[in-house]
Amino acid sequence: DNIIYARAYTYEHQYNLLLGLAAKMAEEPFRLLIVDSVIALFRVDFSGRGELAERQQKLAQMLSRLTKIAEEFNVAVYITNQVIADPGGGMFITDPKKPAGGHVLAHAATIRLMLRKGKGEQRVCKIFDAPNLPEGEA
Repeated sequence: DNIIYARAYTYEHQYNLLLGLAAKMAEEPFRLLIVDSVIALFRVDFSGRGELAERQQKLAQMLSRLTKIAEEFNVAVYITNQVIADPGGGMFITDPKKPAGGHVLAHAATIRLMLRKGKGEQRVCKIFDAPNLPEGEA
């Protein structure tokens, strides 16, 4: 009863869902908003370097809207992201991956965590960036 689910098919659809959700949040209290992969639709709708600037601008608008929702309705916003290969990571780095979305996405998040596969069925959570916590893994 207290969970709302919506699936977006384009970045524009995702943004419009957020606008509708804000209206719903004005009527009912919510505590958590999860966006599972914030960058996925942008990577599909804007392909290639020629569209990178526009993609980052639209992504910034989406993230700004999420921030407004968080502040206006006192709701925690949890976004998942994708990772991409980091060719500049060097050959001495054991896992040369970095978050997709660039600086726009990096600066929009207060705390960034990275999940990765460990040994066997283990999963490892790394504090990638947090204002009040040192980098670490668990």
